[in-house]
Amino acid sequence: MSSAARNSKTAYAYLGPAGTFTELALRQVAAAAGQEWKPVLTVADALAAVLAGKAQRAIIPVESSVEGGVGATLDALATTEGLQIYGEYLVPVNFNLVAKPGVKLSDVKTIAAHPVAYAQVRKWLSANVKGHKHLHSTSNAAAASDLWENAKLDAAVSTPNITDHYMVKVLAKNIADNKHAETRFIEVGKKGALPKRTGHDKTSLIVELPNDRPGALLEMLEQFATRGVNLSRIESRPVGDRLGRYRFNVDANGHATDEAVAEAVQGLYRFSPKLIFLGSYP
Repeated sequence: MSSAARNSKTAYAYLGPAGTFTELALRQVAAAAGQEWKPVLTVADALAAVLAGKAQRAIIPVESSVEGGVGATLDALATTEGLQIYGEYLVPVNFNLVAKPGVKLSDVKTIAAHPVAYAQVRKWLSANVKGHKHLHSTSNAAAASDLWENAKLDAAVSTPNITDHYMVKVLAKNIADNKHAETRFIEVGKKGALPKRTGHDKTSLIVELPNDRPGALLEMLEQFATRGVNLSRIESRPVGDRLGRYRFNVDANGHATDEAVAEAVQGLYRFSPKLIFLGSYP
């Protein structure tokens, strides 16, 4: 492929390496098919790539049905200017136990797993691989890769798509303790035109309260309630400058061009000393 052809492609930064749940989210982005996919190590790296023009969009996790909001993403969105959300993608979170060819389940004594993944499959492993030892891996994909790096490892907890990237066999499928777990990912780019209203939209905001006084949070919520705007998520994160100061990450049902949502946002601009509008998207 010529350099000109590569340069004509749109770049998408995502949390790598290949084989992660973030890659599964990226597969859902219709416009990303056939484009350049750039694996990065952290949320900060993904957003930095967007701001530097090295990637047009970043796909990053924002919320887990098991663990709640992803702090690294929420904090980065609150402290990094010039970003906008253009879409969201839900990925079912399940895990397989994989090993090198020739290994049987009865052979498994030492297992590689990312700590978060291990916590979500512990019950299954305790029941089916009794007395096993757990070694930490840096990601779900790295757990599979570690099988070739560490001779002490017998198996790894990894993602359903890991067999697309590594020569491993599946010893057991769907071993997550919570069979309905999901992670929500967002597509982030530089600020630009809002996606068109679809009728099934979400508007994301970050709101700081004006001061620490009784009723301040209620006053913020009334901006939505009095206009009939439903909130699908509200989550607090510390501002970080001192104890007791929090900002609120809010997802409201509706598009910024909807009259009720637009009025609520304008009310928040009058109320809050710092309001970050992150966009409206399907």
